[in-house]
Amino acid sequence: MSHGTPGVTDKISAQLKGRDLLELNDYSPEEITYLIDLAIELKRKQKNSEVYQPLLGKTIGLIFEKSSTRTRVSFEVGMYQLGGHALFLSKNDIQLGRGETVGDTAQVMSRYLDGIMIRTFGHDKVEDLARYASVPVINGLSDLAHPCQVLADYQTVYEHKGKLKGLKLAYIGDGNNMAHSLLIGGAKLGVHVSISGPEGYEPDEAVVAEAREIAKETGSVITVTRSPQEAVQDADVIYTDVWASMGFEAEQLAREAAFKDYQVNEELVKGAKSDYLFLHCLPAHREEEVSTGVIDGPNSVIFDQAENRLHAQKALMAALMG
Repeated sequence: MSHGTPGVTDKISAQLKGRDLLELNDYSPEEITYLIDLAIELKRKQKNSEVYQPLLGKTIGLIFEKSSTRTRVSFEVGMYQLGGHALFLSKNDIQLGRGETVGDTAQVMSRYLDGIMIRTFGHDKVEDLARYASVPVINGLSDLAHPCQVLADYQTVYEHKGKLKGLKLAYIGDGNNMAHSLLIGGAKLGVHVSISGPEGYEPDEAVVAEAREIAKETGSVITVTRSPQEAVQDADVIYTDVWASMGFEAEQLAREAAFKDYQVNEELVKGAKSDYLFLHCLPAHREEEVSTGVIDGPNSVIFDQAENRLHAQKALMAALMG
């Protein structure tokens, strides 16, 4: 997957320095590929106990308006391993939660920090933070997009399959931020992405249109279908997420009824290739969106995927803040 020539790699490295990551559509296929390659290289260094500290003396602020396991741990541990320091800032720890404007917060934090990660609800807050901050801003999750997760997802697929271009990924479930970032990331990388969910829970039409536009350049095929069987047919990867994401817990019962025919189970996966990979961004609700037999079965790589959050986030911080 590597670009081969050092000149190309150096050019991309220079392009990324100081950038924000709000959504994957802001990045070229070459830049996304570079980040995945870098994540794999940093993973190798860690496994070989090689010390690599390009962020020595640097600090990132981690703003959490939504709680998290993988995002918090991967950014805190990753920053430590890169030689820097991470500050955990819940909404109760800073004035953002008490009415200070995003713009004022961004400008003040830029005077102290070398980077900011935010995990929040409305995507407009991520955009405002980036608009006013003079340091790189990373979207750790918004209601629109989850680019950090998808970098780790496609890294995991590449490690297991040896390629990305031409593979088929089927996403079954809610057309949420995960579906959006998988669509855009897949289109950029030449992955065929097929999304299936019930009526009323489709991915954002503008995101689907954008993915199809990108796909014209890369040869990716983007499909949205009501039929989960059609979506998983000959799939190399099957992906799902919880039916009621954070902020939608009140809709749990209504969603259980709407999604009852969209469980990823032993029957559904028969349509996929026999060596398909099962992915889930976690946390998972076993026996809701996925059967225990599938998530704990031989095709599941969910813990490799979770681990890769660390390596992908390290690549991102090293590239943008290094």
